[in-house]
Amino acid sequence: MQPLPLHLDAGSDVRLSLEALARDHGATGYVLSVVGNLSTAVFQCPGKASPTRLRGELEIITLSGTLSPEGVHLHLSFSDGDCRVWGGHLEPGTLVLRGADLLVGFLPSATPLAALAAGDHGSDSPVQSSRAPVSIDSLTQPRVEIAVLPGCPWSARALRMLRTLSIPHRVLQVDSDALRSEIEQRSGSSSLPQVFVDGQPIGGYDALAESHGRRELEPLRQG
Repeated sequence: MQPLPLHLDAGSDVRLSLEALARDHGATGYVLSVVGNLSTAVFQCPGKASPTRLRGELEIITLSGTLSPEGVHLHLSFSDGDCRVWGGHLEPGTLVLRGADLLVGFLPSATPLAALAAGDHGSDSPVQSSRAPVSIDSLTQPRVEIAVLPGCPWSARALRMLRTLSIPHRVLQVDSDALRSEIEQRSGSSSLPQVFVDGQPIGGYDALAESHGRRELEPLRQG
């Protein structure tokens, strides 16, 4: 495992920053340690329909989980000004107060960080190909593709279901009108998220949950 320090300035979105890091490096890895504080924490508690949002001077206690170009699965715990501890699945909108320093470990087979640290960015550098997103299998593209809207709780729930079920998937962040129009044409729906299996649309979060209830997702699970 190759360690990579990451500093986040005030106002940085913790989850989106880690998602961008994994996409930029085209690698799978883990959050190893963190120190810092937050002005806003957005986290999903078990059994709740939508994420919880807390504001204040919040001290990070732990942040752990996995990173990949297909998405992240991270658990956050923190304390408020009364030393009460909160925690759950890290969601977009979690913002750094003054600063945060993380140590991320990437698997060396996926990301040659030594070459990156040495500043080798030439055309023959292996880093050039490693920065493109890779699938979990790395030999085949995932059968599942999901288009999500940043900050959307239903998109977050659909992503969490796929990760919990260990279903390899490719994530499309719908952050432009052009991409949203493309997804709408492919799915026949203007709502997000939208899930595709083998290129065919199956619907949004509700359809995904119903498919899970009927055990139709079992053939897609890894391992």
